[in-house]
Amino acid sequence: MQLDDLYRRVIMDHYKNPRNHGKFENDAVTIDLNNPTCGDRISLQLKVEDGVVKDAKYTGEGCSISMSSASMMTEAVKGKTLEEAVMLASKFSCLMKGEDVEFEDYEDIEALSGVNKFPARIKCATLAWNALRKGIEDTEQKD
Repeated sequence: MQLDDLYRRVIMDHYKNPRNHGKFENDAVTIDLNNPTCGDRISLQLKVEDGVVKDAKYTGEGCSISMSSASMMTEAVKGKTLEEAVMLASKFSCLMKGEDVEFEDYEDIEALSGVNKFPARIKCATLAWNALRKGIEDTEQKD
């Protein structure tokens, strides 16, 4: 099996079997973003306690790239400090620029590395990560 085939399977698995899809009933930072270019939209919710992302959930609509990226991101940031979560978002930005980065704790994210070959799809992949950054900024401004 070629690497591209494996990556496609990982992306489709997250799309068809999303992790952390849903909403919290209360007490969560909520960020709503959309990509007007293609219509993707996400509502990300973060439960942050003592500077740590205790839990993350999302709802939304969009292509397999945007929804898979949201699923992967929510898995990757759970248990991370806000600083670590921002660092993950920065690494993801580097991945989208074609730089060689590794996600040691959560390798599924590397399946999105091929997206950088399709500039129009980069916004799809980064939508959830941009919501994460905005949510962290909002949390830090409240404190």
